[in-house]
Amino acid sequence: QVQLVESGGGLVQAGGSLRLSCAASGRTISSYSMGWFRQAPGKEREFVATISWTGGRTDYAASVKGRFTISRDNAGNLVYLRMDRLTPEDTAVYYCAVGLARNTWYGGNPRAYNYWGQGTQVTVSS
Repeated sequence: QVQLVESGGGLVQAGGSLRLSCAASGRTISSYSMGWFRQAPGKEREFVATISWTGGRTDYAASVKGRFTISRDNAGNLVYLRMDRLTPEDTAVYYCAVGLARNTWYGGNPRAYNYWGQGTQVTVSS
């Protein structure tokens, strides 16, 4: 089955930028919605962004809207998350996830996604 590997995290100053990558292997993800989620210690996993199978529709959590941009490259089996104007509240482990069914829009509902990979740590300092 599909495996997802997140990368691109690191330590950044407040106001800085990072681009996260999600590489899929084992099967293609071109027919599935993809999502980014994050989790801080002691907190519930929360929705960050999602993108439809064609890339024509996106949605974001209110806390990141206007600062983060999700995109995908189906030919390369890749999903990206560009993060700008980072704040300490963005500090978390970021995970990539795949929608449960093909050609289906799920929005930010975490129950509609499968989670893969170990995540990538993003730490934003003041």
